[in-house]
Amino acid sequence: MVEERRIVVTGAARGIGKAIAEAYAKDKCIVFALDIDELALINLLQEANKQKWSLFTHVVDIRDSDDIAEFFSNIQENRGHVDVLINNAGIGKWTSPDKLTVKEWDDVLHTNLRGAFLCARAAARLMPEGGRIIQMASTRATMSEPHSESYAASKAGLLGLTHALAASYADRRITVNAISPGWIETTAYDQLRDIDHQQHWSRRVGTTSDIVRACFFLTDPANDFITGEQITIDGGMTRKMIYAD
Repeated sequence: MVEERRIVVTGAARGIGKAIAEAYAKDKCIVFALDIDELALINLLQEANKQKWSLFTHVVDIRDSDDIAEFFSNIQENRGHVDVLINNAGIGKWTSPDKLTVKEWDDVLHTNLRGAFLCARAAARLMPEGGRIIQMASTRATMSEPHSESYAASKAGLLGLTHALAASYADRRITVNAISPGWIETTAYDQLRDIDHQQHWSRRVGTTSDIVRACFFLTDPANDFITGEQITIDGGMTRKMIYAD
């Protein structure tokens, strides 16, 4: 009998992270869903129990190194190892750089970048040869709108962290890759306008399923030749040349 793979997903209570956690649970993996939002995790757990999934929720603040250490220590003690980590947790703060406080800057960087590093390091210590790590970056790592400094910096940092970790863990055959989503609608897809879809080369706005499929591809045990890379999933938007009429 093939042993069930053990998947850790951060920021798993809603949106892309929730879709990823549920997809791996449906695929008969053991899923550990981490988030800071306890109420949203309760809702996720209720659905998991209803579906009889092997999905377990954990309230973890990835800004807190002690929280991270405690979670992975419990995993080691009770489960032994981790096969896949998906660093999805992230927040944004859209404030003018003239008004952005140091606390707000630190909050974004500690969540999106520092937390991802600490989780990756802790998970890798528990991974057998052939483990998989995915960082959820963003197209905003390479293109920006005003007032997105902290978010853009954190996501660009994730891309650098990805290839650095890939180099460090190469001898252990742990692959580390990043996914950079563009516009992924997670709540009200049916309310999007035609112009929203048509501005993409794909002629549609993205869905969480687009990201889930990429995660499954990159974490496939057979895909051991892809590491240190990032895949942009944005319907072609970052390659689109835009001229004013």
